[in-house]
Amino acid sequence: MNFNALASSAAEAATDATEGLTFAGIPVAFILFAFTLLGVAIFHYHTLRVALIGLAVITAYKLIFSTFGGVPGLAGLWQHLGHEWVILTNLFGLLVGFALLADHFERSHLPQWLPAILPDNWRGPATLLVLVFCMSTFLDNIAAAIIGGTIAASVFRHKVHIGFLAAIVAASNAGGAGSVVGDTTTTMMWIEGVSPLDVAHAFLPAGVALAVIAIPASLMQQRMSPIVCDPPADLRLDWARVAIVAAILGAVISANVIVNTYYTEVADNFPFLASAVWITIIVMSPWRAPNWKLLPMASLGSLFLIALVTCASMMPVESLPAASWPTTLGLGFVSAVFDNIPLTKLALEQGGYDWGALAFAVGFGGSMVWFGSSAGVALSTQFPQAKSVFYWLRYGWFVPLAYVAGYTVLILLLGWHPTPR
Repeated sequence: MNFNALASSAAEAATDATEGLTFAGIPVAFILFAFTLLGVAIFHYHTLRVALIGLAVITAYKLIFSTFGGVPGLAGLWQHLGHEWVILTNLFGLLVGFALLADHFERSHLPQWLPAILPDNWRGPATLLVLVFCMSTFLDNIAAAIIGGTIAASVFRHKVHIGFLAAIVAASNAGGAGSVVGDTTTTMMWIEGVSPLDVAHAFLPAGVALAVIAIPASLMQQRMSPIVCDPPADLRLDWARVAIVAAILGAVISANVIVNTYYTEVADNFPFLASAVWITIIVMSPWRAPNWKLLPMASLGSLFLIALVTCASMMPVESLPAASWPTTLGLGFVSAVFDNIPLTKLALEQGGYDWGALAFAVGFGGSMVWFGSSAGVALSTQFPQAKSVFYWLRYGWFVPLAYVAGYTVLILLLGWHPTPR
């Protein structure tokens, strides 16, 4: 008996069972996901409905024709959701919680005071992008994007250009790329044992990308609605709400650091970040009540991202191409439409990557499309006009350019330095 042939046939059968049906060599699951993303791009006024329909169709297909990580039927679905529920719960809780945080921040009147320290020309919007970049290095990029959007709504009298919204998302994702507490993907690397120093050189391409996007985005915004230079004369800051915002952000950072430093073995089994946000919101509510009326809209916007992330997690991506700088460059473009969390997880399992290059690619790459990152989805909840792939690409043309420019500078100046498997 030819045992090699038998083993090869068994491996092919296992692969076929995992991936299910194919069309022209492409797994049908990928085709269904592509149609879902196309529907989101075309019917941008019905994005949640399209995402939920796509999730239902992909789930039904996997139940009937494929498996979930090799486990068929409802048992496989249950096992799959058991692996994903912590990530999904954290995302949902952070997105909805940060919507209340943004309202606290806006009602503190601090955004109306900030024009006093911002330049009164196109350098004002550019300075705001730099602030978002800096905030994202120690905050979650979702929080940095929402705070940046809240400030922009105030200083530009709620007339924010879509191109500038794309720049805010890009700045938040760029700032988080080099910090293990600035983005979910870099935090995942930290949990898996990647040193923070092995990620830090992502600040080089991130800084280049910020320089590329800042000028065109700021000029767009200044032409559409110039920055308001002077705060109202009778402005009074609500320091209680400022303190609540600081407490919520401090709770997230503390939970992130403590859990990932001392309790890594349970980090995958409980949504600590979302819990920290909501415990703080509830505890602080007697001091200043949050605007609970925002919950329905924020929940619907967050549910859209959860549906897309769940769809992405069901794709039969069992392996990535061999780790190299061209592969990593390509992953950045894939990240614009394919959730960067499963991509990062696969890369960690595969090994052999330059973690700083990967962090920039999957982090900043999601900025190219509004639903490519959780920061983009969160900001689109505040600014529904951003939910158009066509206008995002048309006016945010500088984001792909910034990605390629930043990655090119990284490779030319620092080279490709993979960590051995």
